[in-house]
Amino acid sequence: MSRPTWRERWRYWFDNTMARGTPALIGWLGLASAVLVLVVATLAELLAPRDSDENGRWPGLVWRSLLRTLDPGTMGDDTGTAPFLGLMLTSTVGGIFIVSALIGVLTNGLNNKIAELRKGRSRIIEQHHTVILGWSEQVFTVLAELAEANQSRRRSCVVILADLDKVEMEDAIRARVGDLGRTRVVCRHGNPLKVVDLELVSLDSARSVMVLAPPGEDPDIYVVKVLLSLGNRNWDRPGRRPHIVAAVQDPSNLPAARLAAGPSARVIDADDIAIRLVVQAHRQSGLSTVYTDLLDFKGHEFYLEPAPSLAGTTFGEALCAYELGVPVGLRHPDGTVALNPPMDTELTGEEEVVVLAEDDVLIKLARHRPPVHREAIAVPPPPHPEPPPERTLILGWNGRGAQMVTMLDEFVQPGSVADLAARCDDPRGELGALENLTVGYTRCDPTDRERLEALDVASYQKVIVLADADTDPDHADARTLITLLHLRDIEERQHVEYSIVSEIHDDANREIAQVTRADDFVVSERLISLLLTQLSENRHIYEVFHDLLDHRGSEIYLKPAGDYLRPGRPANFATLLEAGRARGETVIGYRLHAGFHRSPHYGVVLNPDKTAPLVLGEDDLVIIIAEAGGGAKPESEPDAQDRAASTPAPSGPVSSGSASS
Repeated sequence: MSRPTWRERWRYWFDNTMARGTPALIGWLGLASAVLVLVVATLAELLAPRDSDENGRWPGLVWRSLLRTLDPGTMGDDTGTAPFLGLMLTSTVGGIFIVSALIGVLTNGLNNKIAELRKGRSRIIEQHHTVILGWSEQVFTVLAELAEANQSRRRSCVVILADLDKVEMEDAIRARVGDLGRTRVVCRHGNPLKVVDLELVSLDSARSVMVLAPPGEDPDIYVVKVLLSLGNRNWDRPGRRPHIVAAVQDPSNLPAARLAAGPSARVIDADDIAIRLVVQAHRQSGLSTVYTDLLDFKGHEFYLEPAPSLAGTTFGEALCAYELGVPVGLRHPDGTVALNPPMDTELTGEEEVVVLAEDDVLIKLARHRPPVHREAIAVPPPPHPEPPPERTLILGWNGRGAQMVTMLDEFVQPGSVADLAARCDDPRGELGALENLTVGYTRCDPTDRERLEALDVASYQKVIVLADADTDPDHADARTLITLLHLRDIEERQHVEYSIVSEIHDDANREIAQVTRADDFVVSERLISLLLTQLSENRHIYEVFHDLLDHRGSEIYLKPAGDYLRPGRPANFATLLEAGRARGETVIGYRLHAGFHRSPHYGVVLNPDKTAPLVLGEDDLVIIIAEAGGGAKPESEPDAQDRAASTPAPSGPVSSGSASS
């Protein structure tokens, strides 16, 4: 092989400098301009000495040549000999080419820089921000909820890292979410599975990290890989790393996801949560509205509030300790949560009180205990008889069905019946041993009106509509809506009442479904998004919801208002709290019969003003938290009611709890 020539070496060097981009091109154009100006000035000095004298000799000629190179119009006023004018023309023509090339280079460089900025590849510089890794339909619900949660903060930021175009993400957010108030959203284009791309979102200074599963097949694999990448990351401050939250769709992937994430992360089973919500909502009409309010930051949420000022008081006495909040439980120093503990549980001041409130900034101790209208408290009724066996109709079938029926068996009375009607083959072989339920099966298309009427829907007290597993989510929702329309029409025509709980994927379809007058909908994806958002603000809230949704813990019940207050008697919410306390139950609100079918709250009122006038009728309901099968143990002292009424409210400042603690 021959040795490279000087020309080849020079060309290779020139190519390398040109490959450096816009700065190198501008440098070469500047050098060409300098050479042209110097050559023209020198020749003018030599060929036109008289003109050189009139124009300031060589320095003046350099200046005039430079002006003509940058501005061709300057030559219009030139006078002098032919050599001088010819050289100035040469400078002008050369300048036209150089300036044109410079403009092209600058334009191209500016366009490239704008395109680079549009890609979102610069590192963000933020503190205490929320990071979302991945992109799905859930991101819109999450952003809307984070904006609501951050309204009390002066400045907040959410950073999204996804393998999508930055501008497309921003346009979608503006179209789907709209105004985010004080919350600023920053999008970055990158793959969350790559360590280099993760550095773009400043994980070490983040407050929380949320991993969203992408659409498509095996989304859990993506979640596990991202969690593994985060778990193996070398954090700058290992002791103060942000808390990580994620959800998996398949329960079999939960152990792997938790191993990948490590002990500091919170990974939830989306299927399990959705099933528990469906089963809970199936039991009591209006319960899903209560859960939606608790999960949605637009309503009331649970907060963990340090309460050293309440040391020495009992939980029953603390029920009216806050002006705009209701204590519902305690989180002990060892991390365990007890909802609706015994009313005589004495607080040590080391616990965190689980408070239901509209916002954490509104949680403060009351200066005076609200009045209690004892004459309005109803005499505790005798124990209600065990409810009769239930008849439940399940329309449709999917992968959640078997676990749902098994969980339903734990709630119903012996002798209850659950009939399955779906287009699939008989799924009863997937069920395990059941103690209380007898399960039947009929092959049926729930959207077929004749087949639906043949099921004798009016003979059932409760109906569950499951989204079909063999169709895409939009088509499954369309089938669910058709089934709901038929069910409500049958209800009106036959003058019967049965509760309906439906499973719908897209929240937009939930709004359409409201025309059917159904007050219970479980939108699986939306509620999981709401729960993930709650956990991103405070990961310990998961224990609260897990206790509420577990049949072995405390649950939410809607009970007749007449069991607590005398119908039609003037009272207030503090009186209702006292009536529940005497029964060992924590009252969190009520449901007015007049609003049962009025969206969006369906008569549900949570955490009202304790002193505002309140009159409940026989058809109204009281929303309580109590142990399964009855209330918790009331205070053991015989004068517990009098002692609670006479004890002054604790005074003194209480450090404000935060959802991000």
